[in-house]
Parts: sequence; structure tokens; C-alpha cells
Amino acid sequence: MLVIQPDEGTSFPVRELSDGARVVFGRAGAAVELPVAANLGLSRQGGSITVVGDHWAISNTSSRSTYVVENPEGGGEFVKVTPGAREVPIGYGFARVVLPALGSPVSFLVWAPRDIGRPATAVPYDTRSVYDLDRGKKYFLVLVALCEPRLRVASSARIPTVPQILRRLGDPTLTRFAVNHHIRYLAVEKLRIREEPLTGKADWQRAARSPAGPTSSPGRAPWCTRPVAGRRSGRIPRRWSCTGS
Repeated sequence: MLVIQPDEGTSFPVRELSDGARVVFGRAGAAVELPVAANLGLSRQGGSITVVGDHWAISNTSSRSTYVVENPEGGGEFVKVTPGAREVPIGYGFARVVLPALGSPVSFLVWAPRDIGRPATAVPYDTRSVYDLDRGKKYFLVLVALCEPRLRVASSARIPTVPQILRRLGDPTLTRFAVNHHIRYLAVEKLRIREEPLTGKADWQRAARSPAGPTSSPGRAPWCTRPVAGRRSGRIPRRWSCTGS
């Protein structure tokens, strides 16, 4: 059983497909089985989704638009489906299909159980996930809060700050130190995208800061702003206005 449901910018009834079934998607108002959105930037018959054995496939019947099938559960994995591509196999158990449209892209979600089309007598698999994440741990909640803007809006590049993560989770036992610890633990131990030692500010912290900071001067500490005039009585020189790092 494969389930298709609306996501960003789309609105249609949830659709379920059995093994071997096929559904055509496109612009709302056209003669298609799955009208994803009434956006003039979408093709009337944009493509189709087919359940094929242990995976599903997508076709792009538009003349100029490239679709992107993202894997929200993976490390940035995606598949581009170019115009005219037919029956491109997709092995993601959970995927977001992003379609170019006027204004901003629209998307819908595809849920495909891992055992789709698999015989009941099949030998059980002993392959483990590359990323061993425990959804019951607090570090997983911090990870979800950190990725929430991107999960909600596919085109978002916003990265929450530590205070925003604390407010989003609303857990009185979490502190700024704890959130930073969980993020470093994820980066080094779980996702293995950084190596010890981690010193200074992490990339995500620098990206989350506002780009409009104080103007520094050559030869001075980066947290010192331009000099401001002091009291001109006697020989008191101009002074520097500095803030803590």
C-alpha cells in the first residue's frame, strides 16, 4: 500500500494505491486523477506515480519542468526527474515530491512502507540503519526542532538559534548548554559530519546569527565597533565602544 497526501501549497484528498496501481497527477481543474494544486505553473498532466513491487516509480510528462524527489529521512538525498523521464524508480519509504510552480514550489508526500510488495515468507533483513537514532531521546527532539523549518518548507534555509529551539521544545529541563551538547553529540557521534575537537562556534550557530552585526575596524577585536567621541575635556582621547564576545 502506497499513500499520497498533500504538503506545501497542495490540497487534495489522501490517495491510497495498491501494488501495481498507477495515478496521474497534474494541475487542479484538468482531467487528472490527482489534482495537486490550481497553479498555472503546473502542467495539466504533470506525470504519474506507479507502485512496482518493492518500490514505486515516477514519470515526468511535462515539457519543461524538472521535479525533485527528496528523502526527508536521509542526509540530503534527492532524485531529479527531468522532463520526459519515464518510470524513474524510487526506493524511499517516505518522500517529498517538489514541483516547480508560479510564486513558489508546491509539493506532496509519498509514504511507502518498507515491505511494499514483499512476500510474507521473505527472509527477514538484518541490515541496520546507518544513522542509529533513538526517537525517544532528547537529542532527537533537538534534531527535529533544528530541522523543522526545512521539513515544513522545502525551500527554507532558516536555521533556528538555541533560544528558538528552547522555546519550540518547551522543556524546562533543557538549557542552552544542554542543547549545544546534544547538537555536538549528533554532529560527532550520531551523524558523523564533524570530528573532534569542536572548538569555537559551530557552522550552524554562525549561520543562525544575524548577518547585520557591528562594523569592526582593522587591528581591533571583532566585537569592537567604530570609535565614538569621548568627552573632549583636557587630553581625554577618543574611545572605543566594545561589547562582550
